[in-house]
Amino acid sequence: MKQDTTRMNLAVYQKSKKGNYYCGDSYFYNETEDTFLCAIADGLGSGELAFESSKAVMNVIEHNPEATIETLVKKCNDALSGKRGVVLGLLRVDFNRRTYSYSSIGNIGVIIIDAEGKKKRNIPLAGYLAGYPKKLRVTKGDLQKGMKFLMFSDGVMDRRLPSSLTSSKGVEHIIDNYKELYGKSRDDDTTLIAMEYQ
Repeated sequence: MKQDTTRMNLAVYQKSKKGNYYCGDSYFYNETEDTFLCAIADGLGSGELAFESSKAVMNVIEHNPEATIETLVKKCNDALSGKRGVVLGLLRVDFNRRTYSYSSIGNIGVIIIDAEGKKKRNIPLAGYLAGYPKKLRVTKGDLQKGMKFLMFSDGVMDRRLPSSLTSSKGVEHIIDNYKELYGKSRDDDTTLIAMEYQ
């Protein structure tokens, strides 16, 4: 489904695990004149308790969209006290500096495709957020017109994102193609967000 943004073209596919009403994944995005922020959290396990944890993290991010990635992770950790843990991916784009930065804890995948179609996969930090301090690694790079970003929970397997799919002309094509090819086989909660800097 296409989402409303101006400089970041964005489309999302999300489905709960087969047999579950609640999806344990939550996502949030926000675009301002200066920045773009996108996040995915996957609550450990599945069902309502996983949803509550991932939603708590998204509420923190939604109320602090201008905070740095480091600050957001700390605030998210604080919000998880007494709850199930989550894995988390964050992407921030600075339109003025023409840079991007991202961090991934646990099995939230991030793939960056530059304007020439060269693909770079993120290696996330092991573990998850669960209310205690977590080591963090933030990766940074230069923003290019036409650059694509894919963020996804572990319901999406890397091998299901071949170049033939990710090199599609636009983000809606990527989502539509993924949905057509893999939408019926959901062994886990699934979230795939495709973004392109216009």
